[in-house]
Amino acid sequence: MTSVLDLAPVIPVVVLDDATDAVPLARALVAGGLPAIEVTLRTPVALDAIRAIAADVPDAVVGAGTVLTADAVSESVAAGARFLVSPGWTDALVNAMRESGVPFLPGVSTTSEVVALLERGVTEMKFFPAEAAGGTAYLKSLSSPLPRARFCPTGGITAASAPSYLSLPNVGCVGGTWMVPADALAAKDWARVEALAREASTLRDPS
Repeated sequence: MTSVLDLAPVIPVVVLDDATDAVPLARALVAGGLPAIEVTLRTPVALDAIRAIAADVPDAVVGAGTVLTADAVSESVAAGARFLVSPGWTDALVNAMRESGVPFLPGVSTTSEVVALLERGVTEMKFFPAEAAGGTAYLKSLSSPLPRARFCPTGGITAASAPSYLSLPNVGCVGGTWMVPADALAAKDWARVEALAREASTLRDPS
């Protein structure tokens, strides 16, 4: 499988309260050019949503976010998650993710965490919370001393700030929620979601 970081410039980070929204939402995001979709394990229906997308939207690459435990790893993969994302990491969590057999992005916010993951052979990571943890200036400062590390920054990123992240050599993609606004989700306005996804799919700076 192509690296999760290389599937699209933006990974939509989705929080669902109604599992019936999962399939039409995923179809809208895929139609807009964003096939990688992170469904966060923050609601009781998250695993059902992952299961539905995996079964009914074959062009989507659905992943599980906010993965915090080994049990969550196994439950997510069993539901059909094709990648895993965590806001942080421990040895036990990284081991469980590695043993799952699917790609994973453990969360980091400090240089020491990045170095520790590189020691374990992990080179692709989530940088979280991106804006609060130093933003583009912080990531740019990591690129020379730690060139093997690649990141998906997530947390506070907007359509306006995403291009500055995507222009960095150590950023493969960004995570964001702006293409799934709460009012569009509440109204089940999938056409608007698709339009916002299409705009997001073109954000990468060609330089």
